[in-house]
Amino acid sequence: MASWKEKAQALRIQLAALVYAYRDRRTPWYARVWVAILAAYAFSPIDLIPDFIPVLGYLDDFVLIPLGVLLALKMIPAQVMVESRVKANEALDAERPEFKFMAWVVIGMWVLAIALVGWVVVKGINP
Repeated sequence: MASWKEKAQALRIQLAALVYAYRDRRTPWYARVWVAILAAYAFSPIDLIPDFIPVLGYLDDFVLIPLGVLLALKMIPAQVMVESRVKANEALDAERPEFKFMAWVVIGMWVLAIALVGWVVVKGINP
């Protein structure tokens, strides 16, 4: 069980480090887009596979998010990630960090999804 807790803590640090890397100007634009999508998905209550489906429901939590983190780590320059991990460790040790941009990313994704659904409904009603 300790191994799972260590892995969960490592993933938590990686996600926090990705937030700091997202803010760094040296991070390429495509990596920023990927990190924003990953953060929105990780913190969104909506999952690709709903959690109530046995076994498969947690697939995204145990497979998709770590794979997304690995892909993001390959996109971001190594020096940026080293500095971001240091900042993440300091922030997580000091107190629970408040990453407000994650909330804005999730809200933005919801607004876009609602706007898209509204647009499809209006176009379907008035062809």
